[in-house]
Amino acid sequence: MGIMEIIGIAGSVSLLAGWRLYLCIFATGLAMRMNALPLPEHLAALDVLASPWVMAIAAIAAVAEFFADKVMWLDSIWDAVHTFVRPIGGALLALAIVDPSDPATQVIAFLLGGGASFAAHAGKAGARGVVNASPEPVSNVAVSTAEDVATVGLLYLAYEYPLVAAGIALVLTVLTIWLLVLARRMIGKLFGIRKQSPPG
Repeated sequence: MGIMEIIGIAGSVSLLAGWRLYLCIFATGLAMRMNALPLPEHLAALDVLASPWVMAIAAIAAVAEFFADKVMWLDSIWDAVHTFVRPIGGALLALAIVDPSDPATQVIAFLLGGGASFAAHAGKAGARGVVNASPEPVSNVAVSTAEDVATVGLLYLAYEYPLVAAGIALVLTVLTIWLLVLARRMIGKLFGIRKQSPPG
């Protein structure tokens, strides 16, 4: 496996961890235990994710996140609590993916993985805040479900097809930037309207 493929996988997993950290950990461990995800030597450090204890804790946390993310405003509270958890988790996942014999690459992977996870988390949290401000609650469930499906699907693609992992990471980066810009504009409009409205 080439360096670009490894970086692509690390980038994809880190970005997805910014959306669903626990689901990324559980799905990766499950795929490994079912031998659906044979990992090359470079990714041997991810074996810990297949531990029954790690998988059990990740599964419980993933279920809690699944339901919390469907409830309006509770999802924003959950995101706020995970502002530091997801970036650290994404950084550690990226660290586990790169070659452990190269300390410089590991430091870079840790920093970039944490930054990617934080950016994805910020985009998700900002967009969700905008969705929560909408009058109907159905959009919240729809967006959350779309995030669940996208996380599982893109995680599978990143591991199954390492050559396209870099492309997935690029698409996720563009999507994250778009979500950040969208959230900023919508929040600006909301506060702009409130500022212009006469005191009542």
